[in-house]
Amino acid sequence: MFSAQYHCHNNCPGDYRLDTIIYNCPQCGDLLEVRHDLDALKQKSAAEWKEIFARRYRATEWPYDSGIWGKKEWVNPHIDDKNIVSLGEGATHLLRAARLGNRIGLENLWVKQCGNSHSGSFKDLGMTVLVSQVQQIIANGQTIRAVVCASTGDTSASLAAYGAAAGIPAAVLLPQNKISAAQLIQPIANGALTLALDTDFDGCMAIVKELAKRPDIYLANSMNSLRLEGQKTIAIEITQQLGWQIPDWVIVPGGNLGNVSAIGRGFLMLRDLGLSDRLPRLVCAQAEKANPLYESYKIGFREFHPKLAEPTAASAIQIGHPVSVKKAIALLKEFNGIVEQASEDELANAAALGDQAGLFNCPHTGVALAALLKLVARGEIKKSERIVVISTANGLKFPEFKIRYHQEKLNEVIAKHKNAPVEIPASVEAVMEAIQRRLL
Repeated sequence: MFSAQYHCHNNCPGDYRLDTIIYNCPQCGDLLEVRHDLDALKQKSAAEWKEIFARRYRATEWPYDSGIWGKKEWVNPHIDDKNIVSLGEGATHLLRAARLGNRIGLENLWVKQCGNSHSGSFKDLGMTVLVSQVQQIIANGQTIRAVVCASTGDTSASLAAYGAAAGIPAAVLLPQNKISAAQLIQPIANGALTLALDTDFDGCMAIVKELAKRPDIYLANSMNSLRLEGQKTIAIEITQQLGWQIPDWVIVPGGNLGNVSAIGRGFLMLRDLGLSDRLPRLVCAQAEKANPLYESYKIGFREFHPKLAEPTAASAIQIGHPVSVKKAIALLKEFNGIVEQASEDELANAAALGDQAGLFNCPHTGVALAALLKLVARGEIKKSERIVVISTANGLKFPEFKIRYHQEKLNEVIAKHKNAPVEIPASVEAVMEAIQRRLL
């Protein structure tokens, strides 16, 4: 009954089955996107879809224990349940960040905790869809020698975990000495071929694109639009968790720009199928040292120029040549979107400010929070509006960033919220004096 196909983002003629190994339009070379048969999906009313999604949410019945596969018809209706590779991803908490909101003058601030996932980042949401499709391709008799990706840390961790769960070989290409130790050990522990290259992410990505020209090598980066089908459920989950209400603003960290594109697609699908009647404002937040989309936004998106990304604490978005830039620009225009940037000082202090209100932010969430602070200060975001910040990864994956912040050892950062350990003698009197000095 339900179906989806690849179609060119530029609307070149031709549709391609989802089990076809194809990433770019054969005619124009641009990226493909997954298009669903909306007329078939409309055979169920908005109320019926809401009831289905509510019944499946965090269910114990396979495969609906996954937040992604509970929305299977909207994601990949062609997958046989037996080929689904799931690690319980999705259905992450939408956290009411009341204390942080009060501190910065907002009444209705939420943080979508996408990092509370199996491998610790939002990448799991798309990887379950991609690896499940590979599993089905293999089950249909085609040879896949390996699934490969370029990564700044989180994609490699997710691919390695899902590849290990499926028994599918994975190879990950990482820039040497540019990811955290916690991120590096993840693909190693899960048995992936882990290759550290003397280049940056964009250099790794260029090699992966060449490898993916082979029919037995499957590409796992977000230029594979199957990934975005899983990630678009972020928008659907947010809306469901808010009682089927659309937030006023959604702020997303942006590097390769697949996630902001996916989230936009999710909100459009909700509208097109009658589950909502409006769209939120989208904000893409970039690190100042890797900000090609921001620079394009400042000139009205008239031009886009890739750039060499500089080292930034927000290493997962240290990308100067994002593959999903055209999709991101098109969606930001449709959503009356904004692109903002954050310096190293701004992102580190914004992350620490959130931590003091009970969060434990990765540096990329710090970029999004810094963009939020700027928009509030400029009066673009109003006190009563409902804002959702997308937290993309678990802060536990970035201990060096946290430690160096509180030791005041981060370059270009004045740590306004530092909280270094206090070394004192082992006596009741010394402890009591420290408590009185700090807390009483």
